[in-house]
Amino acid sequence: MKPKIVIDKNIPFIQGVLEPFASVVYCDGLEISSELVRDADALIIRTRTKCDAALLQHSSVKFIATATIGFNHIDTEFCAKKGIFWSSAAGCNAVAVGQYVASALSFLSEKNGVDWNEKTLGIVGVGHVGTEVEKIAHHLGMRVLRNDPPRADREGAALFVDLATIQHESDVITFHTPLTATGVYATKYLADAEFFNNLARRPVIINSAR
Repeated sequence: MKPKIVIDKNIPFIQGVLEPFASVVYCDGLEISSELVRDADALIIRTRTKCDAALLQHSSVKFIATATIGFNHIDTEFCAKKGIFWSSAAGCNAVAVGQYVASALSFLSEKNGVDWNEKTLGIVGVGHVGTEVEKIAHHLGMRVLRNDPPRADREGAALFVDLATIQHESDVITFHTPLTATGVYATKYLADAEFFNNLARRPVIINSAR
């Protein structure tokens, strides 16, 4: 018997891929319900589907794949308790977002006559995307400041700076953080009124994070 997979029908190019191996049900992400997933073995979703106890408690789901970088729509603690494995698409759009930042800098350079060579770029969040942006900044001749507290804790603080340094020394600040509302490294409201009030210069702010 083929496993049942419920898939968000708006994920590009997926229709027809898994049919040889599974019984596939396509549905709008907002319409994926507890009744629909009750006998499902796996879900392939986007951020529009909230995977929590209300959806999964009485289901047979064993695996969730989200075609997104962020995963705050998945209750990971509940999944761990219920033995549901999950996976995200971390880094899948790193090059595209890096190109977006490069395009923004190019546009500002042409519009305002700015030469980015030797200007300072502050990167908040140096994961897949932030690392790609760092490469681009070096190609432009920019000085790069890196802020990433989780990485600094794991790898040592020598290659990273605190947020205050970013605020005081950057000509451009670009955000590439996940959206986390709780915990030591919460990022929700990271750039709040206090953040902007403490900017020493008038930097360009690029927010391509969640």
